Amino acid sequence: MTREELRSKLAEFKLETRGVKDVLKKRLKNYYKKQKLMQKEPINGDSYYDYICVVDFEATCEEGNPPEFVHEIIEFPIVLLNTRTLEIEDTFQQYVKPEINPKLSNFCISLTGITQDIVDKADTFPQVLQNVIEWMRQRELGTKYSYSMLTDGSWDMSKFLNIQCRISRIKYPSFAKKWINIRKSYGNFYKVPRNQTKLIIMLEQLGMNYDGRPHSGLDDSKNIARIAIRMLQDGCELRVNERMHGGQLMTVSSSAPLEGAPAPQMPRYRN
Repeated sequence: MTREELRSKLAEFKLETRGVKDVLKKRLKNYYKKQKLMQKEPINGDSYYDYICVVDFEATCEEGNPPEFVHEIIEFPIVLLNTRTLEIEDTFQQYVKPEINPKLSNFCISLTGITQDIVDKADTFPQVLQNVIEWMRQRELGTKYSYSMLTDGSWDMSKFLNIQCRISRIKYPSFAKKWINIRKSYGNFYKVPRNQTKLIIMLEQLGMNYDGRPHSGLDDSKNIARIAIRMLQDGCELRVNERMHGGQLMTVSSSAPLEGAPAPQMPRYRN
């Protein structure tokens, strides 16, 4: 089928018609698959996560990022995606005061839009993490509602959060030990190579433009959530595919049982 034929077929079923040809083909195929399954058995909506928490940290950086440079988290955003309504239900955003390199480089300021004044007035990481946990608890995540964390790549959890917890002398939080790496999910679902899973490219392939300011943690998170919504609409079951174990990044098998993250708790301080 040509791209136009695919688009007209999708329009017939009142489905999204934006995206490159491979994306449209996958969307249509999944629609047919879903219809077939629904004839056989009703879909059990209870088995999937109620919410997905999209996180995209911003961290201190220098031009060229010399290998000895220690990255510290300076923005902690969360976008709460309701998997039933497929809408962004809520957002959280707080800036963080860095301790090792308290003065931001000009490169970092111009990349992230985060100014020296913003971080000077911010709380340190342990306090911000406490606020994050309180925000998640108020939304009954891990108690009344099941949820999973989602990131754009492995680095947010395996590098930035991991390093930050060591700097702040706190243990790694249990709620962030497993997550959905959307780049992996996107590549596997739409069958595209890894170099086509950067944020802007994923949006373009799905027929969307970036909305907001690139490298604002909150705006990046919202755009990642838009990709997740489109993937769920296209029939992808986004599921945990990475985890931290003993301080190391590991892959989670797609055949592993679907489990939500635990109720968030403030981690203990390291000795």
